[in-house]
Amino acid sequence: MKLWLLFVVGAVVSWGTYVPLMHHGQTLLKGGALRAFLCVGVAYFFTAVVIPLGLMAGPKLEPFEFTPDGVKFATIAGIAGAAGALCVILALKSGGTPLVVAPLVFAGAPIVNALISMLWHKPKNAPEAMFYVGLALAAVGAGMVLRFRPT
Repeated sequence: MKLWLLFVVGAVVSWGTYVPLMHHGQTLLKGGALRAFLCVGVAYFFTAVVIPLGLMAGPKLEPFEFTPDGVKFATIAGIAGAAGALCVILALKSGGTPLVVAPLVFAGAPIVNALISMLWHKPKNAPEAMFYVGLALAAVGAGMVLRFRPT
């Protein structure tokens, strides 16, 4: 297995468990969505600040060098990710359940990603029709999960 695929599996498992874990945490915090988001922030701090600093301080995995544009776009990406997490948390607080919120988010996000990626990195050739069928199937798949979800 290629190393990048292992990280993809890690992301799928992490994000696939995120909404149910967050919902359970909010429930245990007696509806404390903002308190739950603070916990997410603490977790992000350790995962996204402490660990990378430790790794960059250790063996030369990556130089401690930054460019202004790189910092700008990486920070905007972080804001987008945190905003998405906050939106999930507020969706759960507002009455959404993991069986509804997660399919909408995790089917919708790849569709948005594909369209933005194509705008940002123009394909050399027009996508095949099956690409658009795949996007439509992602939306249909989310609809089917919602329609036939367990009650």
